Amino acid sequence: MTKKIKFSRILIHLFLISYAITCLFPLLWMISTSLKSTSEVYTNKSLIPQSLNFENYIKAWTEGNFSIYFTNSVIYTISIVLGIVVVSTLAAYAFARLNFPFKNIIYYAFLMMMLIPIPGAFVPLYVLLVKLGIQNTRIGYILPMINSGLSVSIFILKEFFEQIPKELEESAVIDGCGKFQVYYRIMFPLALPAISTIVIFNALSAWNEYILAAVNFTDPNKMPVQQGLFIFQGQYFTRYELLMAATTITTLPIIMIYLSMQKYIVRSLTGAIKG
Repeated sequence: MTKKIKFSRILIHLFLISYAITCLFPLLWMISTSLKSTSEVYTNKSLIPQSLNFENYIKAWTEGNFSIYFTNSVIYTISIVLGIVVVSTLAAYAFARLNFPFKNIIYYAFLMMMLIPIPGAFVPLYVLLVKLGIQNTRIGYILPMINSGLSVSIFILKEFFEQIPKELEESAVIDGCGKFQVYYRIMFPLALPAISTIVIFNALSAWNEYILAAVNFTDPNKMPVQQGLFIFQGQYFTRYELLMAATTITTLPIIMIYLSMQKYIVRSLTGAIKG
């Protein structure tokens, strides 16, 4: 019986290793291509470049003002994630713990927004942005992105807040804390695992967003990094080595965010609450 269990575990591990290699292969190919010369991209199909051309990264950063697009995306992502975290934590705490008129109706109205993707609302959204005078502005891009991430974030956080024992809040109230103090001194720190998951998902969404930027912006200097990748794709010729170098640069921030918050994400998925 023990041998069968060990054999099944070996098979499971072999499957997971094979799956991990399959997932990592596109990333390795991207890095490999980014280090090749222009001619080598079309002649060398190996993952190991004949020579390491790190200057591709310098060219990718300087040519076509790619640094401007990258900086824009950093600003947009931080603003969007902060906005979503602040609004969703406050709203989720209110839905989970407070009593107010039409609470359930408002909550389910938020959930209904998950059924409407951003592209499905582009026409009315564009008209609204024009009427408000914020089309082709940074705030006209950030606000719709914050709105698009609220529904799922509120849903996740509400479920997480409801798992926290009410005795913790009651003890804080006895010690003299008000509702807002209970929120940021007790509930917010305990919700860090769920908040970290929200940060990862929304940072990834904001960083990789492309369509809304194409609809909202007409000024190239306000475009995010995904739009900037197109400067390396011409009508007749594509600089694949520079494109892959630029893509590698755009991938690094998300990897760093994920690695830094990995332990919180694991806690969130297992539902562990340490008080």
